[in-house]
Amino acid sequence: MDKIQLAAAFAEYFDEHINEILADLGEIIAINSIADENSAVRPFGEGSAKALAWGEEKLKALGMTTRNFDNYAVRGDYCDGEEPVLGVLAHLDTVPVSSNWSYPPFELTNKDGVLYGRGTIDDKGPATAVLWAVKAIREMGLPMKNFRVIFGGNEENGCTDMEYYEKCESFPPMVFTPDGSFPVLNCEKGLVHMTFSAPFEDGEITSIKAGMALNAIPDHCIVCAGGEEVRYSGKSAHGSRPENGDNAVTKFLSGYEGNNALLLGLKKLFPHGEFDGTACGMGFEDSISGRMTCALTLLNTDSGRLCGGIDIRFPIDRSYAEISGIIKDAVTGIGFTVDNCEGMEPHYVDENSDFVQALLRVYERVKGEKGCCIAEGGITYVHNTPGAVAFGAEFPWENNNMHGDDEHISLETFRLNLNMYANAIAELCMKE
Repeated sequence: MDKIQLAAAFAEYFDEHINEILADLGEIIAINSIADENSAVRPFGEGSAKALAWGEEKLKALGMTTRNFDNYAVRGDYCDGEEPVLGVLAHLDTVPVSSNWSYPPFELTNKDGVLYGRGTIDDKGPATAVLWAVKAIREMGLPMKNFRVIFGGNEENGCTDMEYYEKCESFPPMVFTPDGSFPVLNCEKGLVHMTFSAPFEDGEITSIKAGMALNAIPDHCIVCAGGEEVRYSGKSAHGSRPENGDNAVTKFLSGYEGNNALLLGLKKLFPHGEFDGTACGMGFEDSISGRMTCALTLLNTDSGRLCGGIDIRFPIDRSYAEISGIIKDAVTGIGFTVDNCEGMEPHYVDENSDFVQALLRVYERVKGEKGCCIAEGGITYVHNTPGAVAFGAEFPWENNNMHGDDEHISLETFRLNLNMYANAIAELCMKE
């Protein structure tokens, strides 16, 4: 059959099996796989290990040759004994959850054509779609070169899982991850994550509590002052997309009228509703990756100190050294000490490469519209892998509450995931 006929056959297969597919998705959503590097269960806690065990079991059931990398990662090869030409990389760990969900975060809820649950878009939903893409290819008997599916257990806490994996075996020559956006995400901004603190004494405010993770916009800020608790409510969003949220920390600061120098300094550096770091001396943009983002994502009192955290995504024409230097100067200039600062340089893959062009053809065939390369601030799973790109799992116009409350994926987008990944693997690995 030709490629158009094959795409139709894939679509029919997934329509027939959608209830089984959703059952598998429900299984992995039910595993609380928030990585915990302090757990007695090494290296990332019991939940991460259970999720990887689930992934390896599914890979084995597909007839793939599996290997577990000491619970850092697992992988399956489609054809034993051959070097893989393609790697598909997804993670099974998730970010933490708050108490503000409308639905149980570790239970798959299908409500009005929308699938809710932690990991539905990042990355458990896409990982399930990849597994069923492999299953469709296997059951349809397509002649395939070897390809590899890799699942990791610590993407959300710095990708140390892949650092370990790469010490054991190298990535295939082509790699894509369903950890970003369609059509093809070939440009990722650089990253700066910084934490800072200073001694804190205030005649009115006794405690501040806001933020759960450096890479998530805080949806609440609780301030105890004068014996009363004041709650500032916002809207959570991924740290790379602060414009999609409503930052509860900067909302609190915007209304602060006290005389604490630290809080007044933060109020000046992080005006509520500003997303690009202009007040900190930045606000950079370029023609390929667009405008940078800068968000104050953590602010907590702890043991007599005021502790904060910042998430920055910067354009590809800037460097980590430059951006980290600017934000360090800004924060120390108002009286804080930098406790930790780390990040990554930008990632870029030529859109004219054969690999990228093949993925764009798949996008156009499945979606029925012209594909293009895009740039984003999100750090995907392949940010440090030369030549690798993100292919899905969401579309740029969607807001799936990634890293936030009520994370979700529409059933329509999930079906497109299934078809995209089956067609992509076939496009890149099917024998002539």
